[in-house]
Amino acid sequence: MAKVKSKYVCQSCGYETAGYLGKCPECGAWSSFIEEVSDSATLKLTQDLPDKNPPQKLADIKINSEIRTRTNITEFDRVLGGGIVQGSLVLIAGDPGIGKSTILLQTSGALCNQGKKVLYISAEESAGQIKLRAERLGIKSDNLYIYSQTNFELIKKHIVEMRPDLVIVDSIQAVYTTTIQSSAGSVSQIRECCNFLMGIAKNNDISIIVIGHVTKEGNIAGPKVLEHMVDTVIQFEGDKYKSYRILRSIKNRFGNTSEVGIFEMGAKGLIEIINPSQAFLKEYNQTQTPGSTIIVTNEGTRPMLVEIQALVGVTPYPAPRRIANGVDLSRVLQILAVLEKRIGLNLSKQDVYVNVVGGIDVNEPAGDLGIALAIITCVRDVVFDSQTAIVGEIGLSGEIRGVSHIEKRITEAQKLGFKRIIIPDSNNIEEKFADIEIIKVKRIIEAITRAVK
Repeated sequence: MAKVKSKYVCQSCGYETAGYLGKCPECGAWSSFIEEVSDSATLKLTQDLPDKNPPQKLADIKINSEIRTRTNITEFDRVLGGGIVQGSLVLIAGDPGIGKSTILLQTSGALCNQGKKVLYISAEESAGQIKLRAERLGIKSDNLYIYSQTNFELIKKHIVEMRPDLVIVDSIQAVYTTTIQSSAGSVSQIRECCNFLMGIAKNNDISIIVIGHVTKEGNIAGPKVLEHMVDTVIQFEGDKYKSYRILRSIKNRFGNTSEVGIFEMGAKGLIEIINPSQAFLKEYNQTQTPGSTIIVTNEGTRPMLVEIQALVGVTPYPAPRRIANGVDLSRVLQILAVLEKRIGLNLSKQDVYVNVVGGIDVNEPAGDLGIALAIITCVRDVVFDSQTAIVGEIGLSGEIRGVSHIEKRITEAQKLGFKRIIIPDSNNIEEKFADIEIIKVKRIIEAITRAVK
């Protein structure tokens, strides 16, 4: 009789131990150990693929001009770095219902229209359910193959036999291999299945995209090694109850890691937002009130204009509230401290709410000055000039520090019809702009004097 051994594996980091532990010594997670059984008599999956890539000299390596395939979905190609790289393994993660399956089915249809062969492996839905979604999205192609299966050995067999240009696995948490006697979705199953997929992709030059679940904290489910193994990690962000979706690259071996793609969820799938600044500001002039400003933020190589709203009111509570949506709360608290110390604005008895319109997150400090001016205009109950954009980082001494890519930010503001832009004095501008007035400021008090009348 085959000898059966058991081990306990942490579902957060993959740490293994012979006995159960309440707290993981590796990552500190509590109650995260699950028992997994390994059978020595279990048939092991063999890698019978030939070694087609012997060691080569760097000078002898030739790069195929067709190594990157464009999906013709501009925003998706931007995040991928220009298209899907042949033989790459891509991980897309996001909340349930955010649109992961939708965008990959749209990508499959776009590639099939180019004559590419796509194998869509659905481990969570039946082929009929995929068919219904494809009809809603208007996807009809003879090059798209749907395979509803969770057993990895069968999946591998069809991938090797069909040799498609692209394989989509929806999702990696639902696939299991018989070489490991643990349930699908466990750390060991996810790690092994992803490792086998990576071998198939590299040895056969087949591009593979896998969908990953996220935990309630928003992290990608499974071991952290999963993100290290794949070539690209893409995060789907946004509220599923709102229309805008943001596709963000957090790891990319073949492109920029700070690019984002903007989509809007419609009745027929995800629609690209080619000009996100115009989409975010379409209601700005109609609903402009005190406490509203426009900042020029940068996402990757793309400048975007977004609206910052601030609301300041007397608090009925002993301790005033500080709420921030779309910006880091610690930066808002820092800005409030600078306003109190450097210009004497006392907000100790008032609640402060800061919001970024459109659901986008502003992570760079270039939005500090816009947040400060939004708070000040709300306190003074004045309307900020709707033709003025703002860029600048605020230092602790009240100085306005320079930001990167200032020419691109000015060009974007000019393109959308803004007449003035407030920028740090330390930024040197090499280009000349004729249709927009550039206001340079050194300190926050100067910015307030120039912007708020």
